[in-house]
Amino acid sequence: MFAHALNIGDQSINYMAGSAGFWAERRLTKEMPMAGSGRKPGANAPTGPGSDAYAIMVARARALIPALRERASRTEELRRLPPETERDLHDSGLFRILQPTRVGGGELDYVALVDCADALGQGDASVSWNFANLASHHWMLGMFALEAQNAVWGEDPSALIASSFVFPAGRARKADGGYVLNGHWPFSSGVESCEWNMLASIVASDDEADGIEYRLFLLNRRDYSINDIWNAAGLRGTGSNDVQVTDAFVPEQMTVAVSDLTGGPTPGSVVNPSALYALPVFSLFPYVLSGVGLGNAQACLDDYVEIARHRASTYNRAKLGDLQSTQIKIAQASAKIDAARLIMRMNCIEALAAARCGQIPDIAAKTKLRRDGAFTVNLCTDAVSLLFAASGARSLFTSGALQRQFRDAHAVNSHLAFNFDAAGTNYGRVALGLPSENLTL
Repeated sequence: MFAHALNIGDQSINYMAGSAGFWAERRLTKEMPMAGSGRKPGANAPTGPGSDAYAIMVARARALIPALRERASRTEELRRLPPETERDLHDSGLFRILQPTRVGGGELDYVALVDCADALGQGDASVSWNFANLASHHWMLGMFALEAQNAVWGEDPSALIASSFVFPAGRARKADGGYVLNGHWPFSSGVESCEWNMLASIVASDDEADGIEYRLFLLNRRDYSINDIWNAAGLRGTGSNDVQVTDAFVPEQMTVAVSDLTGGPTPGSVVNPSALYALPVFSLFPYVLSGVGLGNAQACLDDYVEIARHRASTYNRAKLGDLQSTQIKIAQASAKIDAARLIMRMNCIEALAAARCGQIPDIAAKTKLRRDGAFTVNLCTDAVSLLFAASGARSLFTSGALQRQFRDAHAVNSHLAFNFDAAGTNYGRVALGLPSENLTL
C-alpha cells in the first residue's frame, strides 16, 4: 500500500491507496482554463517527465515488477488478470494516469503510457497490455461530450472501460436522438473487469448512398454480452474476449465521430482544455501499446544477461559470457531495444509539444507516427527472437520466463497497429503523393 503527500508548485497532491486510487485526493489550487470550440488547447501543461509526480508513478509501476513476475504463471492460467493485480493497479493510481484532473485523475503527459507500460512489461506483458489499454480509455473518454464523461465518472471515477476498435465488426444506423448498434467485436482486452466498453462501428444508411462514417460508441455492460473465447498462445492473461451487441440504442452524446479525434479541439475540450485531450488519437494509437513490447524485450534482455554471466555451456563447460557470440547478441538486442525506446518516447513527447502550440500534424506526420510505432515494436520483437534463439534448448522449458516472453512478444507484434507492411505501405503512399488508406487519421 502507498501513502504519502507531496507538494509540487501550486499543486497539493495526497497519495492515498484505496478503492478510489492514487489520484482520488489530488487537488488543484488554480482554476482550469476553459477552451470552447475552435480555441487552442489550454496552455497549462500536464505533469510530465522530470516532475516528482511523474517519477513517482513510474517508480510505482517498477515496484510491481517482482510481484507480477511471481504471478505470471497464475495470470496465464486464469486467462485474465488476478484480482490482486487489478487491485495493485487501482491502488497505485496507474489506471488513472491520463484521466483529467478535474475528476481526480493524474493528467500526466501522453508518454507516461509508454514509460509505465515499459516498466510493467518487465514484470508481465499481459498485465502491461491491460494496464495500457484501460488507462488509455480514460484519456479517450476525456474527448467525449460531457454527458458521456458524467455517465461514467459521475458514478465511479475509477470505473474501467474496455474497447474494441475493429470498425467493420459493427453496424450502426441513425435513430431519433442517437443510433441503433449491432455487431460482434473481437479482442476486447480486460473486458471482464470493466463496466463500460468503447466499440468502433461504421455508420451507414441502408443503401450506403450517403457514404459511411467511422464512430465510437460508449456502452454500459448491460448493453453487451461477453463471449469467453480467449485461449491464446501469447498475452494469455489479457482476457481479450469477444463482445456482442444486438439492437442497442446509444444516445448521440454517448458517441464520438472519429473525425473529431484527428487532432485539435474535441467535444470534451470545453471541460478538458489540456493539450493532452487535443492529440490525434489514431495517429498515436500504436504508442498506447508499444511500451508493452518494449518492457517485455527489456526483461528478456536482462534475464539473458544475468544467465550468461553465470551459466556454462552444457557441452564444453565454457562460460557463456566469455563467448564472442554471446557478447554480440547482447549488443544487437540492446541496440534494438534502446533505439525503440528512444523513438517511442521522442514521438510522444514531440506530439504533445505540438498540441500545446495548437498545431495539428499533417497526414505525412501522422503516417510517420504510425510507421514508427510499428517499426519500434518490430525492433523489440526482433530482439526477443534473437535472444530466444541464442538461449538454446533451455529456452523451451515452461518453468522459465523466456518462453513466455517469446510468446508475448509475437502476440504483441500481431496487433494490426504493429504490422509494418500496413503502416509502411501507407507511409510510402503518402510520401509519393497518394492518398492515405487509413480512414482513421
